[in-house]
Amino acid sequence: QVQLMESGGGTVQAGGSLRLSCVASGSIFKINALGWYRQAPGKQRELVAEITRGGITNYEDSVKGRFTISRDNAKNTVFLQMNSLKPEDTAVYYCNAGGLTLYRSPFVAWGQGTLVTVSS
Repeated sequence: QVQLMESGGGTVQAGGSLRLSCVASGSIFKINALGWYRQAPGKQRELVAEITRGGITNYEDSVKGRFTISRDNAKNTVFLQMNSLKPEDTAVYYCNAGGLTLYRSPFVAWGQGTLVTVSS
């Protein structure tokens, strides 16, 4: 079993910053991809940013230049630094991880989500 625990959400005014963290725990051998998704009310969940184990990143177009994803492989942790936040960034943000368990079986895990609210 692999569990993900997010933290760092909250309410911020437009133009402000927040930093999300997500720690993975459990029967983990290796985490390959880590990512952040978000789901706004009435909308589908969408990829915000992802990062490979080697540090290659990919961002959704609307967050490029504002958000930065990073990871600490030793601590099984991924971060999302969000700057210049806009009201349209308001959503529940979910952490996602894919890799191998201690039994060398693949896993995909999701966090419970953390709410980010950006006021205008």
